[in-house]
Amino acid sequence: MRRLPEVKCSSCALPGAAVCLQCIIEPLPVGWCDAWGVYAGPLAALVQTFKYDRHDFLDDVLAGLLEEVLRARGDLAFDAIVPVPMHPAKVRRRGYNQAALLGRALASRIGVPVKPLLAKTTDRGTQSSLTRRERAENVRGSYVASDAAGLSLLLIDDICTTGETLRACASQLVAQGAARVCALTVAKAD
Repeated sequence: MRRLPEVKCSSCALPGAAVCLQCIIEPLPVGWCDAWGVYAGPLAALVQTFKYDRHDFLDDVLAGLLEEVLRARGDLAFDAIVPVPMHPAKVRRRGYNQAALLGRALASRIGVPVKPLLAKTTDRGTQSSLTRRERAENVRGSYVASDAAGLSLLLIDDICTTGETLRACASQLVAQGAARVCALTVAKAD
């Protein structure tokens, strides 16, 4: 599995520059964004199996990768872990929310509670086949956040492709008063 290089965008974790061109123009509303590895090869296969093939037992293995990133960053000062939510209808179809499983497994490893401060209110199509612009439109208005006043939050998801899902979720948490939102995923598409 390919790890992300040391040099990556602090806003979206894209390999290659301290801040990528897209994030110079429109940075994510996060303190930092990071991922363990590149969404390709064996890591992509592992994440897809976890996400789509009901291999929910991989949650702890993948949470171990997330923990590795956090410990390397030296940043564990969070009040709560907030998994990216799925619409309830999609959870029923899939059987689980992979981000929620990752969040719970990571919480047990680092001693930070999970707080479901976000809800997905619309069941729109999957993001995987959409362009950046279509992804942004697809998630616009899809998430709502509960009161996050003064909290330092770690937003968790399995994959960051364009960052639009993380943007939509982090924006809602910031709008509800979060003092800090950082984002962490298992994989980053390059």
